[in-house]
Amino acid sequence: MALEIVHYGDPILRKVCKPVEDFSTLSPLLDDMFDTMYEANGIGLAANQVGVDLNLFVIDISDIESEGESIHIFINGKIMDSGGESWFEEGCLSLPEVRLEVKRPEFIEFKYQDESGKEHKQKIDGLLARAIQHEMDHLNGIFIVDRVSSAVKMGVQKELKMIKKGTVTRAKDRKALVF
Repeated sequence: MALEIVHYGDPILRKVCKPVEDFSTLSPLLDDMFDTMYEANGIGLAANQVGVDLNLFVIDISDIESEGESIHIFINGKIMDSGGESWFEEGCLSLPEVRLEVKRPEFIEFKYQDESGKEHKQKIDGLLARAIQHEMDHLNGIFIVDRVSSAVKMGVQKELKMIKKGTVTRAKDRKALVF
């Protein structure tokens, strides 16, 4: 079942999300997050983007990258190291219609748990590394507009105000999801 995507201006998107401790109840949430991401034509979705205060996100880059594993679940992730530099235009499901050139490290060393709680650590580059960094930013209360210069941010200020205005109304009406 697709969930409502939380937009810029909702306070949950500025919080540092809590770690996942109980892995036994995650399956329905993960299924719903994939459904939500696919319905919105996204490649990644963090839990707080659907109103859930947990450190987890899903990514599916199979439509873009055909090599290697492309569908991922990352829980309690932490970027341990990074290097290189690349610029790429990013969009965000919580910032509809806003696309910005964002500079990020080209590769990361990432530590995380899977849906069973097993720990992993791996070096990742390319689109997957960028998507992980984008979703980790969400879980730490950071948006792509926080990664650009003040001048660039001013260029999308009108859109941000419109998104935020709609979010305030929706946030008051939204029921909190509990997992």
